[in-house]
Amino acid sequence: MIRLFETHRIRQVKELDGIWDFKAQGHAYKMPVPACWEQHPDLLNYRGKGTYTKKVYITHPGNVRLEFKGVSHTADVYFDGEKIAHHYNAFTPFSAVARNAEKGVHEIKVEADNTFGEHSALHIPNDYYTYGGITRPVSFEIIPDVYIKNVHFTPYRRGERWSAKIETVICNMSDTEKNVEIKTELAGKETLNAISVPSGSEIMSEAVQEFDDIKPWSPNEPNLYMLNTVLSISGEDTDDLIERVGFRIVEVKNSKMYINGEEIYMKGFNRHEDYASDGCAVTLQHMVHDMDLMQDMGANAVRTCHYPNDERFIDLCDERGILVWEENHARGLSIENMQNPNFERQCEDCIWEMIENHYNHPSIIIWGILNECASETEEGRRMYKKQYEQIKSMDATRPTTSATCRHFTDICLDLPDVVSFNLYSNWYEDCPIDERKNREIEWIRNSGGKNKPIIVSEVGAGAVYGYRDRSRCKWSEERQADIIRDNLEVYMSDENIIGVFIWQFADCRITEEGGWFAQRAKCHNNKGVVDEFRRPKIAYDTVKELFGE
Repeated sequence: MIRLFETHRIRQVKELDGIWDFKAQGHAYKMPVPACWEQHPDLLNYRGKGTYTKKVYITHPGNVRLEFKGVSHTADVYFDGEKIAHHYNAFTPFSAVARNAEKGVHEIKVEADNTFGEHSALHIPNDYYTYGGITRPVSFEIIPDVYIKNVHFTPYRRGERWSAKIETVICNMSDTEKNVEIKTELAGKETLNAISVPSGSEIMSEAVQEFDDIKPWSPNEPNLYMLNTVLSISGEDTDDLIERVGFRIVEVKNSKMYINGEEIYMKGFNRHEDYASDGCAVTLQHMVHDMDLMQDMGANAVRTCHYPNDERFIDLCDERGILVWEENHARGLSIENMQNPNFERQCEDCIWEMIENHYNHPSIIIWGILNECASETEEGRRMYKKQYEQIKSMDATRPTTSATCRHFTDICLDLPDVVSFNLYSNWYEDCPIDERKNREIEWIRNSGGKNKPIIVSEVGAGAVYGYRDRSRCKWSEERQADIIRDNLEVYMSDENIIGVFIWQFADCRITEEGGWFAQRAKCHNNKGVVDEFRRPKIAYDTVKELFGE
């Protein structure tokens, strides 16, 4: 399943979930897609290259568009032996088009690579695992020469009346200029635009519409509407795209955040896409289970650490009114890491694909970048500034942030709209939580963060599931629950703070490379309030008590 709702009624779409032929290390396998190859007993720790192939049958001649929601982490795509795409990053979607495919059987081949090296600036040995394979859904579509590439929906409000800007990008692959009509239907209103699209080009069509009797989207009432866009040529409907949207405004002012004028407070979790039996290819059933558990504890927000998430999970957040901080893919990078010759280009691509594809989700209220990277350096500041400017050029409607751990040395706090910090009081540093928090806030206010909202983006402690100790020593479930309680009671009572995100929802696997194993028992980050199988630790009920207040 690509999305949680129907995205086309005219365009022919076939999902390619199922069994593909797979080769790695000179051996042949039958491999499920989507899935991580580490789930196979021969490939539990495999870091390398693997080749997927699948035969597809096309009933009518046409242009084939392949859509990949995620391949880890580098992909080369071939159609009948011809290379049609190269893509880097496991966590962002991409597409490729093969022109003029004949009726009959065709072969799709995907070469995936999860190796580390200079070619990969973002996927490095880290505090989470870089799996391999086609890890998110795949589909193929038959598209006309002139087709809808994407639609962006931007709501705004004047008084009590809602309006929206609808931007539709049309691509013309033919050899001649085409005159087209674009019709949109939304909340009982229609718009109609006629434009000419030159040969071999893309044109954006913009429409502005006012609406009556709109029910806005909010965490308490997550009202959603279907936006149906149809492309017509010479009176014939030839292509379409359906998006699901919500009417809501996000604002930052006077050190607070607001949705539709209502102040919000975020009680959230950091969540990695990692499940014991799935790897990072988390099934829809397990996504729903994660959401049920987080909401049972009283959470109303989630941070997609540290990369764009599977869009089906964001769809769930839209439906349930869960506030989302989504961030690009870069975690814990030193200035030497950031000076990799591929770093800036790969970050730029990640940001572009994240916003381009997830723009319409009302649940996403914050764009984040560069978790715990070199924000204390002048060269790092240049890169932070560049990425914030890129985001604002693509979407000026959402605030920006980045989680810092460069306490008292960060020189980038003036750049984002919201200041966020990661602090593990009484886990890494034994200290009075209230005193440490006050010192942090004072530093933020005097270092560029004056009048900005403040979020505690990571707070927590580790515990090995099932390890109980009456002495409440570190790594016991009792000590984890104590530390989380003590921190939440302090942070949630401070009017300067607009949200707290617990690190983390569930234990996740980490890489053995790079020395992380020496700091993480079982080669897992064990700070989850549930373990990798989603078995609750004592801290589960502690969070439920405090978040439920």
